[in-house]
Amino acid sequence: MTQMWTDPVVIEWTQRLLDSHRHWTGRDLIERIGEADAQADRLFHSPLVVVSHGAEADPLLNYGNQAALDLWAMTWDQLVQTPSRLTAEPVNRAEREGMLEQARAQGYFDSYRGVRVTSTGRRFLVENALIWNVVDAEGKPVGQAATFSQWTWLP
Repeated sequence: MTQMWTDPVVIEWTQRLLDSHRHWTGRDLIERIGEADAQADRLFHSPLVVVSHGAEADPLLNYGNQAALDLWAMTWDQLVQTPSRLTAEPVNRAEREGMLEQARAQGYFDSYRGVRVTSTGRRFLVENALIWNVVDAEGKPVGQAATFSQWTWLP
């Protein structure tokens, strides 16, 4: 089976994720050595959870690395058909939207903490997440991304 991260469209999106992260935070998310495909491989296999969505009115997830796919218990095909809002329970969606709006306004939001839900309904608490705006080469917003490495399963 072909790894989706090797698709040229996904490699290009990976570069946007990485470039935008550097733009807003001044730091690299991963080591930026090698060609774009090597960086896409490194990001996809990173132990950090990395997930993103587009800029649609009801954004669909459009990227999740292996750590994200494992955490949310999804395949790539399931992930890219999932509205981003469904990663939070209905009761937590207003809080999630407020955080995303704050990230939209200032470029990124650091130290986010919130409850998320997997595709199977299992809940987990995310801590110290970084959310950032994904921009194209002209600086136009094209989505948002998040990364974190700390979460706790909830009963």
